[in-house]
Amino acid sequence: MDGFAVRAADVANASQQKPAKLRVIADIPAGRTPDTVIQPGEAARIMTGAPLPEGADCVIPVEDTDFNYRQPGLPAPSEVCIYRATREGANVRPAGEDVKRGELVMNAGHRLRPQDAGLLSMLGQAHVKVRRRPRIAIFSSGDELVDVNQPLSPGKIHDANSYTLVGLVRQSGGEAINLGVAADNPHAVRALLERAVQSEADLIVSSAGVSVGALDFVRSVVEQEGSLTFWRVNMRPGKPIAFGNYHGIPFIGLPGNPVSAYVGFEVFVRPALLKMQGAVQLERHWQIARLMEPVESDGRETYLRATVRFHEDEIQARFTGHQGSGNLLSLVQANALLFIPSGVKSLPSGSLVRIFLLDEVV
Repeated sequence: MDGFAVRAADVANASQQKPAKLRVIADIPAGRTPDTVIQPGEAARIMTGAPLPEGADCVIPVEDTDFNYRQPGLPAPSEVCIYRATREGANVRPAGEDVKRGELVMNAGHRLRPQDAGLLSMLGQAHVKVRRRPRIAIFSSGDELVDVNQPLSPGKIHDANSYTLVGLVRQSGGEAINLGVAADNPHAVRALLERAVQSEADLIVSSAGVSVGALDFVRSVVEQEGSLTFWRVNMRPGKPIAFGNYHGIPFIGLPGNPVSAYVGFEVFVRPALLKMQGAVQLERHWQIARLMEPVESDGRETYLRATVRFHEDEIQARFTGHQGSGNLLSLVQANALLFIPSGVKSLPSGSLVRIFLLDEVV
């Protein structure tokens, strides 16, 4: 602290009525190593961040002295009166208080945050080994889709999934390559898949075209030039999910409904991106919430949009309206996804359920 470096023994009986008077023999700014030795009856003016001089064992703040002046550039006094007793080590940060020599400060797989960069800088580590951002090629498929900048005509809708998925990839630490929209024919689908290969993508993610429609060509084109490991999962929303590879590049085909694509990304794509970055913790942080209304399910593993809030000593969850897989507004209004396990078809109000947060809860 800004004050005077002293010996605690010299101020052991100091008070307003009987101050301890000490001779000031040095002025120690931050950034300079003192060569002064404090002897009995002596003090040194010292600034916040300066090393403690030899002989001193504590600091008296300027507020507890008769030199409580704050003007910049004011020279140190020749003498100072101390008005308060203190103990050894007071107002001093010992070396190693924050980080000790040999202490582990970050594990491998830790995702760097601003405070982590600050600590590495403090430790003089200008260069550390990191995983590069994985490159994720993204495209949607469907003759009904037009870009957000294009006007709608009868039968057309704006492409929402490409923009949602690009944002989710970036949020998860990846580099998104938005390939746009493939028309509902195998040549258009193959053209975008080939562009993904040429862009040296680490993973290809599509939305739509992997279900059982007469014009769903994505699965068949992938199988012609690669393979599918599985198709369809026992999950709601997001049943028609495909996983395989195209020319050796991992491929995940998400459903076309906006909420299904979002949930599919959370469950399958996000952990894959984290794994590519060397992360150890791949799952979201699950919490327990109390259901404030009853729920019906069809027995599949289910992810429902909810708003949760802290109330007294628990988290309470309510649904954000209709849970249709095309209802994107209800996802915008949600701050959590609520999990219903496979095999459970109903839960009464008051049940405890698992949730993970999408946003901060107020």
